[in-house]
Amino acid sequence: MKCPICKKEVQPGDPEFPFCSERCRIIDLGNWASEKYVIPEPVRPEEEKED
Repeated sequence: MKCPICKKEVQPGDPEFPFCSERCRIIDLGNWASEKYVIPEPVRPEEEKED
């Protein structure tokens, strides 16, 4: 598997898995905190009718 931040190879037993290092883990956390990543809301049935 590759680290989602820097794309370096990571083994499942590594202590920071799925990241290669604490640095990459903290960068990922910062991306969530700054809303760079978002989980989309599901479309509600009443919203589908308006489109």
